[in-house]
Amino acid sequence: MKPIWHSLDVSLDQLNETGANTMASFLGMEFTEIGPDYLRMIMPVNGRTKQPYGLLHGGASAALAETVGSVASSLIIDHKKQIAVGLDINANHIKGVTEGYVHAIARPLHIGSTTHVWDIRICDDDNKLVCISRLTVAIRDKKA
Repeated sequence: MKPIWHSLDVSLDQLNETGANTMASFLGMEFTEIGPDYLRMIMPVNGRTKQPYGLLHGGASAALAETVGSVASSLIIDHKKQIAVGLDINANHIKGVTEGYVHAIARPLHIGSTTHVWDIRICDDDNKLVCISRLTVAIRDKKA
């Protein structure tokens, strides 16, 4: 399969460094795999990502989905000419999680010149589905 990425000249370390001092780093998100047509990251289920009942907060799942999908879009475009920004996100929370990690994988549903649409599946450590998300990312030209 031919990779969908603009450049294969990026490492997981570089992606994780780019997220320093952002919500992603505060919540403990970490990129773990770049495939030919997908991007994967993990996030711990802990005090920063739980709601008061001790379950993974739905907003943390949405933040994970938006992060992995937006970064995936940024890997497709030419950064010298364009930027990728989140436009719309939907998240259906399927199962509660109280400990361990959640694992998100973003795969494209549509890669157009002005929008990208991503299917993001979030699973627990036992590979049980926790959340299904769809993210639409707007692709904009950089202003001169």
